[in-house]
Amino acid sequence: MSRLLDALTVGALLFCLAGCATPTSVAIKTVVPPTATMAATPTTSPRFSGERALAMAARQMTFGPRPTGSDALWALGDAILTELAAQGWQTQTQAFTPHGTRARNLIALKGTGSTLIVFGAHYDTRRRADQDPTKPRDPVPGANDGASGAAVLLELARTLDVPADKRVALVFFDAEDNGGLDGWEWIEGSRVFAMNAERFLGALPASVIVVDMIGDADQDIYQDRASDAALTAEIWAVAAKLGYQSAFIPATKYTMLDDHTPFVERGVRAVDVIDFDYPHWHRTSDTLDKLSAASLERVGRTLETWVEGR
Repeated sequence: MSRLLDALTVGALLFCLAGCATPTSVAIKTVVPPTATMAATPTTSPRFSGERALAMAARQMTFGPRPTGSDALWALGDAILTELAAQGWQTQTQAFTPHGTRARNLIALKGTGSTLIVFGAHYDTRRRADQDPTKPRDPVPGANDGASGAAVLLELARTLDVPADKRVALVFFDAEDNGGLDGWEWIEGSRVFAMNAERFLGALPASVIVVDMIGDADQDIYQDRASDAALTAEIWAVAAKLGYQSAFIPATKYTMLDDHTPFVERGVRAVDVIDFDYPHWHRTSDTLDKLSAASLERVGRTLETWVEGR
C-alpha cells in the first residue's frame, strides 16, 4: 500500500506526478506461460469464492517476501501469468527498470466490447517493515498489503463473465510499495503503465478500480477522497445492494496516493478500494492469519456484480 495524503499534498501531486520518477526503460512482451500454477482446488462454481481467494493469497505467501527485483516476485509473476492463461485470458508483461532494478507489470485481457474496464492491484511487497517497532529492517510478509488484492484479481479471472459490451483488463502492478525507502517513489509500476496504457490496451480505460489491503478480517472500507466520486457511488451502491454496508462504509475518511492516482491524473475515472485502518501496515505482523475469506468475498462479489451488471 502506498501512503496517506493530506489535502494540500493532493493538489501538488495532481500537478506534478506524471513527470516524476519515470523508469528508465519500457518493453512489451507477449507471454508464453511456464508450467507452474497459482490454481487452488478445481471447481466449477461461477461465483466469486472468498475461500478460493484466501487460498490464492496463501499460495502467494509460500513464495516468501516479494519485493521488486527479487527472485521470489519473479517466480510469483510467472505463476500468476500461468493461472491467467489457464483461465482463458490473453497475457502480456510490461518490463521496466526503476532504479536499475528489474520489474514488470502483468496484464491480462478478456472480452471484445467497446467499454474498457481495468481492475488493478499491486503484487509486490515492501522491502523493509519500517513501521515495525521491533523489526524495522526485516521485509514485510505482505499478506494483506500485496497478496490480498492480487488474490481478488486472480479469483475474478476465474469467475468473471465479461459482458458482450465490455472488455476487461486485470493488471498486477510491480514497484508499488517501496516509497520512501532508498530513494524509491511510490506507485512506480502504475505510473509507467498509465503513461503507456494505450500501447497495451488499445485505448484509455473508461474505468479503473484498484483494490489494496482489502483482506483484513476487521474490514472497514471507507471512500477515498482522491477517487472519482461517481464511480465510487456506483460501487458502494452495489455493495449495499449485496448487504455489505457494514464493510463498505458510505463516508470519506482518507485521501490516498495509490495505484489509481496516475489514472486520475490522465482524466480516467478511477477508484481506490482500500481498508487503510490496518494495524499491521508495513510491519512483520502482516501475515495470513490477519485475512478473512469473508472480507475477500465481499470485495470480489461487489466488483463481479458491478461489471456484470447483475
